[in-house]
Amino acid sequence: MVKKKIVKTNAIRLVEQQKIAYVEHQYEWSEEHLSANDVAQQLGEQENIYKTLVAVGNKTGPLVAVIPGNRALDLKKMAKASGNKKVEMLHLRDLEATTGYIRGGCSPVGMKKLFPTYFDQSAESLPTMIVSAGRRGLQIEVAPQDLAKITRGYFVDIIE
Repeated sequence: MVKKKIVKTNAIRLVEQQKIAYVEHQYEWSEEHLSANDVAQQLGEQENIYKTLVAVGNKTGPLVAVIPGNRALDLKKMAKASGNKKVEMLHLRDLEATTGYIRGGCSPVGMKKLFPTYFDQSAESLPTMIVSAGRRGLQIEVAPQDLAKITRGYFVDIIE
């Protein structure tokens, strides 16, 4: 019997290197169903599914926002929190070149560079949150404080 080797993502490798406890969640995905709401339905979770968005500030360059899957990023609040005058979403065509991740598999952990990272304050009081593990169909559940530590992130009010 041949054992199938599980390929670890950069996000999982970094979490393990920091000795952070996590739980993997795998799910079926398709090109038409990549939204955080679709992931929440697949996993049977609603409250602690968070999505990773990448924006660009006029002063700082790329920024990472981690917000509840069923909410929208407030670009004005993001600009204020990050010390920018203006923030806009990174164009989808630039996502992989900037972060190393593709749409539907963008994790706040393990990007090409460590960008300024902002978690919505709603995550701070949760025991765990679920974010992408860096590949479509794979999520990791981890304590928000551990994610903030590994990304040097901040908890701020950034949702509409």
